[in-house]
Amino acid sequence: MVWTQTAGPDAPSAATSLGTIGDEVRALFEKSRRAVVRVTADDFHGSLAGTGFFVNPNGTVFTTYSVAGESWNVIVEFADKKYPAVRLLADERSGLAVLKISTSGTPFLPLGTPADLTVAVPIFSIGYPLDLPVTPNVGFIAGFDQKYLGRYLSTTHLRANLPAHRGEQGAPLLNMKGEVVGILVARMDSAGNTCFALPIHAARKVFQDYEHWGVPRPGWVGVNIVASGGGFDTEGSEAVVRGLIEDAPATVAGVEEGDVILEFGGMAIRKPADMIDASFFLTGGNKVALKVRRGAEILTLEMQAIDNPTLPASNQLNELIEAERFKYADGEPAPPDGKRLKLEAKP
Repeated sequence: MVWTQTAGPDAPSAATSLGTIGDEVRALFEKSRRAVVRVTADDFHGSLAGTGFFVNPNGTVFTTYSVAGESWNVIVEFADKKYPAVRLLADERSGLAVLKISTSGTPFLPLGTPADLTVAVPIFSIGYPLDLPVTPNVGFIAGFDQKYLGRYLSTTHLRANLPAHRGEQGAPLLNMKGEVVGILVARMDSAGNTCFALPIHAARKVFQDYEHWGVPRPGWVGVNIVASGGGFDTEGSEAVVRGLIEDAPATVAGVEEGDVILEFGGMAIRKPADMIDASFFLTGGNKVALKVRRGAEILTLEMQAIDNPTLPASNQLNELIEAERFKYADGEPAPPDGKRLKLEAKP
């Protein structure tokens, strides 16, 4: 079959446009590939394989929780060598795991910002499909999603129409400048033609928590919000407080039932789901402002976030993984269906 195109004299041909993108990807792939690594590990189901990438010259690797979050014997393959990796953090909430290998001077990828992305913008990834060589994949931004199959995500994720094969979870998603804008965390279908990526600024937030505190510290103010049911108010928001939590920071700060949320931590709130994004970037101990409309008044309430009491304390994870690993290594049967020890939620 021969495809033809009719266009005006000044319109670029599709072949020229695709050829230009191909040349750009080829050049960026050659420039970036050395900073992308294969990650392997073991868990109770067997061997795991994924991808990661260096984010600084000190051997720090970003990858995905599904590969390196609850596993052991984690190995990073870099420059034809295999390095045992230390797990710096594993954050199930975001899907991020961060590793460190004992070498310096590693190549690393620059981190960009997803704020410049729009639907249909070309992007590409670099990954290791199982035992195959490092591979580029080209696609387009398909959307920005807060939920999937009726379940809310931890924060808005990038949806990419881009091939993602087994072994490529943890691969960097790059813009056409060669900057990382996301981390591939999940395939949406068995064919792997569409995937979700954690925005890189979300991963950076989790890692910055680690750098400051040694663990991720998701913040919490304890405010329950629902849609008003009556549409957007005069300020353009339908996010209304319904139900107060005793002694929660929001309650202590004076939030009242029926307040319409307009802004949280400098982020505009227009619907209840917007609080998911705003809350994701909140850290325990941070002071934060909540702007509300109460009747005819616009009020700004100051409060101090606390560590999220609904999530397990981050420092429990490695201890439980190691305890379970040695328990079953001593000959006891593996837990049914791969179930692990239950993490206790602590404030």
